[in-house]
Amino acid sequence: MADPVVPRVLLISMPWAALERPSLGLSLLKAELSREGIPCDVRYLGPRFAEFIGLDDYLWIHGELPYTAFAGDWVFTASLYGSDPGRDAAYVDRVLRGEWHLDAPAVARVLRIRAYCEPFLDHCLRAVPWDAYDVVGFTSTFEQNIASLALAGRVKAAHPGVTIAFGGANWEGEMGQALHRRLPFVDVVCSGEADRSFPALVRALAAGREPDDVGGVVFRRGTESVATGPPEMIRDLDGLAVPDYDDYFHDHDESPAASATTPLVLLETSRGCWWGAKQHCTFCGLNGASMAFRSKSADRVLGEIHHLRGRYGVRGMSVVDNILDMRYFRTLLPRLEDEDLRVGLFFEVKANLTHPQVRQLWASGIHTIQPGIESFSDHVLRLMRKGTTGLQNVQLLKWCREFGIKPEWNLLYGFPGEEPADYRGIAPLLGSIAHLDPPTAFGPIRLDRFSPYHEDPAAFGMLNVRAMAPYPFLYPFASPDELLRIAYYFEFDYADGRDPMAVARPALEVARGWMDTGPRGGVWANPDGDRLRLIVERDGRQGAVALDGWQARAYSSLDRLHTLPVLLESLPEPPPEADVRAFLRWGVDNRLIVESDERYLALAVHRPARTERPPAEAPGAASTTIAVA
Repeated sequence: MADPVVPRVLLISMPWAALERPSLGLSLLKAELSREGIPCDVRYLGPRFAEFIGLDDYLWIHGELPYTAFAGDWVFTASLYGSDPGRDAAYVDRVLRGEWHLDAPAVARVLRIRAYCEPFLDHCLRAVPWDAYDVVGFTSTFEQNIASLALAGRVKAAHPGVTIAFGGANWEGEMGQALHRRLPFVDVVCSGEADRSFPALVRALAAGREPDDVGGVVFRRGTESVATGPPEMIRDLDGLAVPDYDDYFHDHDESPAASATTPLVLLETSRGCWWGAKQHCTFCGLNGASMAFRSKSADRVLGEIHHLRGRYGVRGMSVVDNILDMRYFRTLLPRLEDEDLRVGLFFEVKANLTHPQVRQLWASGIHTIQPGIESFSDHVLRLMRKGTTGLQNVQLLKWCREFGIKPEWNLLYGFPGEEPADYRGIAPLLGSIAHLDPPTAFGPIRLDRFSPYHEDPAAFGMLNVRAMAPYPFLYPFASPDELLRIAYYFEFDYADGRDPMAVARPALEVARGWMDTGPRGGVWANPDGDRLRLIVERDGRQGAVALDGWQARAYSSLDRLHTLPVLLESLPEPPPEADVRAFLRWGVDNRLIVESDERYLALAVHRPARTERPPAEAPGAASTTIAVA
């Protein structure tokens, strides 16, 4: 009996992947294939393209141009479809100059970069031994699709015996099915979680049989595209292989362009979103395959961190989870603090964390976070289904400032149902919190695939849904109906005909100035025994306010958001309610306290930070707080 054929696999990451971090998906697939005895290589071709065009141009397309202009995809369209001067001119006029207002030098820069695409693809075809592999798989997320297709078509033409596979966010669900039907050089598609399905697909191909029993696959039966249904959901994340980043570090270090960037590794501790499983935020298009939340054990996460740090010598790790597992506050994070690993971690977190939880993030080495803030209007937050309030968002920013944690957050507008009053109320609040970290960006909402907005746009007052403007230039073969199946991002009209910018302008003007200057001025709290000294820095001037007695205790209590009755209960010997109301009004008038819906929050940031682990903090107590992304 002949020995079974052992297939050889090559996985490809094309421009415009980030140069400073590897592909988690490809690294997981390589590790899973290797565990099953299937040899697999990964090639990162983005660094090579950066050498062709220069690092500055690569980083400009990848990180500075708005990704929804799809300039990174568009520059490869002539290499995929052939030259079409009329279509190209229309893209430049409508998208680059029209929607994104790029000036003549920026447009010329895009066109100059485009001239390098053909030589780069020819180089890739010569430099990689494609015929040494049975399966060549491309991952495609954000602006990787057209470059990947352009190379895949060349590989298939030159090496027809190689099976071309695609996967990644751009190929999930009906997007992958629609593209597979129209692009005959794409043999198979993997949709959703492919940790188990891709190795099973490779084994089926090696055995010469159809993969009709492998979930999450699209394959060809003659000229017909056949979809096998959803893949098996991975429930035991501890059972997954540790990602293998060896090929990334080889390609990164061998590239003069990429080696100028500082690499970090990606860490996955959970999948899905526990909040979204309860109440899906209206604009969120993540977790298309499944919202079900699953997480790794603390032992597995710690072991993975030790392994990655020891093998690759990196100090920066970015956690890719949609939402931090709240159980980690009693299982994982205290152990990270105790072990003092000195690894800088990034997490997406909840916006209504407690002060002990924020302190725990800091003590655990998590010094950059992405909280789901998005707005300070309670009404707008309800429209989003965020399950949090504007003052809770301010509270988190204040505690982040205390501990030196960098919150990367966005201010969004344009939610159907929002009112001008929402933004008139936000504008003065933004002025009062200018000493805190401003948004990283602001902008209108998108209608994303897999979001509640996409599932039922009419229910939210969204009409005339269509693929975002660049898509017809990226997929000229597609009809408008096909584009609705291919696109991930969509445009729409409001049923009431509103102009969202006109509604939000009062707050956005303040936010723009805040972003330009960064944190400025401040209100700082310096406890001194029973007294509390407030240092107020505004408009280049500094003053001080001394509080003592019940006023010092009241202001200190308002470090955490309180209603008036709860505040009174917090005072050992509460004064008359009228006196407390007068004190609160004084604080609001002097922008030392903010108020919303009869709830109050002190704006002063504690100096020095309260870094000691609270002695009365019971294990697991933090996990009782329900917090949302």
